Amino acid sequence: MKITIERTMAPADIDTFYGIYVTAFDPLRTRAAARHLLSAQEFAAEMTDERIEKYVAWSAEGQPIALTTLTGDLAAVPWVSPDYYAARYPEHFARGALFYLGYTLVHPDHERHGVFARIAARIVRRCTEARAVCAFDVCGHNDDVHQIGRSIAALSRSLDMKVETADVQTYYAAVFNGPKVAA
Repeated sequence: MKITIERTMAPADIDTFYGIYVTAFDPLRTRAAARHLLSAQEFAAEMTDERIEKYVAWSAEGQPIALTTLTGDLAAVPWVSPDYYAARYPEHFARGALFYLGYTLVHPDHERHGVFARIAARIVRRCTEARAVCAFDVCGHNDDVHQIGRSIAALSRSLDMKVETADVQTYYAAVFNGPKVAA
């Protein structure tokens, strides 16, 4: 297995990864309040956006088997406020050491084979060398089930880093059952 950093993806690879992406993110349609599943067109746009780096793991046969997105241009991520992060981390922003981690996909046939760990190690090494801030978001469901925040925070045992909550967005639902009946 080798890992490369791509600026754009070939159409066939985009199709392969979109299938994996749908499989991974489709359950969030009913488990997360925010929309997590990009359309095929939105996904393809990210895969051809040169501002977004694609860390791609390739099998020994040359097939793409895993993907993680990372960008140093937060404007490339429509739901992120670059101004918020620039104000919060001005020194990192000024020297180009402010990144946003998008998503990671691993082909089901290659899960639990250390593929994710190898890609993560590359990104951690890059962020460590740059003394960067790497922001990311996780829906409550994925954080509860997969403990992503805690897993990343566990890196602080071997690295001089800390994970902090940057912001929280809470979704409310008001359920109206008609007028209140007098007792």
